[in-house]
Amino acid sequence: MKWLIASDIHGSVSCCADLIAAFERERADRLILLGDLFSHGASGSDAEVRSLLNAKKEKILCVRGNCDTDGDCAALAFPVAEDCILLPAGGRTVFFTHGHRRNADRLPPRFSPGDILVSGHTHVPSRSRRGSSVFCNPGSVSLPRGGAPQSYMTFDGERFSWKTPDGEEFCSLRL
Repeated sequence: MKWLIASDIHGSVSCCADLIAAFERERADRLILLGDLFSHGASGSDAEVRSLLNAKKEKILCVRGNCDTDGDCAALAFPVAEDCILLPAGGRTVFFTHGHRRNADRLPPRFSPGDILVSGHTHVPSRSRRGSSVFCNPGSVSLPRGGAPQSYMTFDGERFSWKTPDGEEFCSLRL
């Protein structure tokens, strides 16, 4: 099992193309997107981003971000969860969410000690533990903040790895 997790593409065609290339290079089983896929600008980039993502529709799991509209979600060839996606991983539950509604300070319903919360929204890669629970943020593939690099995460069931678009790991967290 290997998942590639990314957030906050915000309509960048080049960053989305780099993300798809990373997904293929990593040979990940799933591409998990944490929302804010589009720019809502007049550049036409949203159609190109949609096309790149729709080409991987069988591999994508996605949650809705605060910038994703009903129209955005309806135009995608894969479903977009409203709030959270829950997946099992080694006896734990991993909650994937954008982060604007649910985050480390406002936990999702049914979140239990030992569970993992993965959220985007802040555009800042992060990792922390609170008791036996783990909290991670992949940062942003297009618009990082706080001096962070553009980034995504991988998860193999035992370890989270934060990487730049060219695949260079800059931090990790073992469960």
